Amino acid sequence: MHARPTVDAVMAAERAATFTKRSIKASAKLAGLTLAVSMVDLTTLEGKDSPEKARSLCRKAVRPWERDVDVLGEALPHAAAVCVYPAMVRVCVDELRGRDPDAGVKVASVATGFPSGQFPLEVRLADTRRAVADGADEIDMVISRGAFLAGRLDEVAEEIREVKRACRRGDGSFAHLKVILETGELETLDHVRRASDLAIRAMAEVDEEAGVGGVGTADFIKTSTGKVQPAATMPVTLVMLEAIRDWYLETGRLVGMKPAGGIRTAKQALHYLVMVKETMNLGVAGFEHAGGNPWLTPAYFRFGASTLLNDLLRQIAWLKTGKYQAGYDFAEA
Repeated sequence: MHARPTVDAVMAAERAATFTKRSIKASAKLAGLTLAVSMVDLTTLEGKDSPEKARSLCRKAVRPWERDVDVLGEALPHAAAVCVYPAMVRVCVDELRGRDPDAGVKVASVATGFPSGQFPLEVRLADTRRAVADGADEIDMVISRGAFLAGRLDEVAEEIREVKRACRRGDGSFAHLKVILETGELETLDHVRRASDLAIRAMAEVDEEAGVGGVGTADFIKTSTGKVQPAATMPVTLVMLEAIRDWYLETGRLVGMKPAGGIRTAKQALHYLVMVKETMNLGVAGFEHAGGNPWLTPAYFRFGASTLLNDLLRQIAWLKTGKYQAGYDFAEA
């Protein structure tokens, strides 16, 4: 067992707060907001979800604002992914691939008994296999928080490994895995750091047994389901980013980060991007277009959100035109 990491909670909170106080020029702000649009996992995880709602979500992800060219003079990027329950994966795959096979929007699915994770392991694995078989590009799983807090860390790690194996497709490739820690239930930043390290290592072990080399398979760790408060916070995200950074420095392998839940405004999104820029400034080869920072690309950083996207669009429109758009100018997913 690896040494238990410790986190100075006061210093983490103070460090996170400094990222909210940076002065950002208008041009950099516009670039940051546009980047944030491309990082959104547009999400619907409600009991009333329907195929019609899923198709609408897909259309919104491909073209976040139908009037962007008319108002802004240019097209905005598409969202990174749509995130839905397993029952809606096939609907989203058919909608996205049928409309534009090259649209680039991924289909992500929550699985493993989301959001509680309190299902038998075989049920959780079947949940994952169904979503992958239906065409999901990415799987968002939840860890067993009860087992983690009870100290059954080997059990939690093995469950992550089993879910990762269930993400393997018939051709040998893997759907990308995002491990949700549900940090609002982990109680301390020490636990957040330990859970981050555990999840990162467990996913890497399956990569190694499968012979996946290079920098990794773009797996992620994720803060929250969005169903528990507090969800994503900046101190928690900072601790998770530091775990990812330390893993890269130790192994040269990249892991993505996804804060989810509670990030609703463009201003908040910019604060998170400042934190990513300053914390993960590692000069990784192959990412010169992002200043050497892979986490300033949607391949390695995402926002899990259902309401953030329209505020990003509203702020972009204001910066480009000097006028605020009304709420009804932006379609709801």
